[in-house]
Amino acid sequence: MAATRTRPGLDEIEAARARLDGVARVTPVYGSETLSRLIGRETKLKAENLQRTGSFKIRGAYNRISRLNAAERAAGVVAASAGNHGQAVAWAAREVGAVARIFMPQDAPMAKVDATRHYGADVELGGTALEACLDSAAAYVAEHGATFIHPFEDPLVIAGQATIGLELAEQVPEAETVLIPVGGGGLASGIALALRAAKPGLRIVGIQAEGTLPGGSGFTIADGIAVKKPGELTMSILDDVLDGMVSVTDEQISEAIVLLLERTKLVVEGAGAVGVAALLAGAVEGQGCVVPVLSGGNIDATLLISVMRHGLAVAGRFLVVRSRVGDRPGELAKLLTLLADERVNVVEVEHQRERSELPVADTGVVLTLLTRDSAHCEEILATMARLGYPTERLS
Repeated sequence: MAATRTRPGLDEIEAARARLDGVARVTPVYGSETLSRLIGRETKLKAENLQRTGSFKIRGAYNRISRLNAAERAAGVVAASAGNHGQAVAWAAREVGAVARIFMPQDAPMAKVDATRHYGADVELGGTALEACLDSAAAYVAEHGATFIHPFEDPLVIAGQATIGLELAEQVPEAETVLIPVGGGGLASGIALALRAAKPGLRIVGIQAEGTLPGGSGFTIADGIAVKKPGELTMSILDDVLDGMVSVTDEQISEAIVLLLERTKLVVEGAGAVGVAALLAGAVEGQGCVVPVLSGGNIDATLLISVMRHGLAVAGRFLVVRSRVGDRPGELAKLLTLLADERVNVVEVEHQRERSELPVADTGVVLTLLTRDSAHCEEILATMARLGYPTERLS
């Protein structure tokens, strides 16, 4: 299962592009006035989240699997994946008539697990990290003779991902800087190899999730790049071709996901949002046109809901407050009328009669409110306190 330690050249990347013609989409690049204004430089988004299967991974997976001979296709393919690579391998295997078995972490987002199964693969969940899945995949290959499709340590996979770089060179010739998510390094090494050949003076920066770095928590909402370290082949490439590496926190990634959804109408998963997160955090040098690669959009619906709620709270547009009212008819209605007069949308009201510290004639309430901004939140709290409603802000 060891990968060939040979980086792909421009001729191999061009060959991959020809193989992918009519298979992978040439994904669009969108300008964003909002991001450009916030960041202070022209910003364009490479929307690989709109790729088939929802991420860039189909490029490398299909480029690798399409090169299998008849006997290898009959024996099937195996992959280890946090989600996107698994979906891509499942889809590509189906297209060439091969059986696929995908090993995924037990906590992989269900949206990615279900999609992988939908594309026809057998999915086996186990382990808490990608490394355990790689071990399981290796054992399966040894027993059954299937072909292992590595998520990043494979020249054909890297060449497939590199086709994004060829597209970028044509779509955004004015680009000064390109930002690429880095997990295992297949995407970043591929794009960087292509751009170094096509636009030698371009600045290329890799973006990692802080939680996966040494000393980090080991967890990140950017599950697509939740790899402890890049591969040997990809790292040797990245050492040569990257101009720098930046890390971002889950808080910053969350902010980027919310902004992209709200202002650009693009659904982007954590790994795909890291470039925008780095820009919003002011962590990327330069003044000219910058292009973050939005590598995928396969975010679990429950995580997206949590991220959106948290993002609204941080922005001061989502207020949860505990108070109390008299336990008599009409008292809650008075408070709700007050909030309506303050132009507040009440999302949820929860009664808490059992709290021991409450006066016997009162009932506790927890109000979930949609507000305009942080200043509006402070106005609401001040008005409630002034009118005799004690307030405890919960978010």
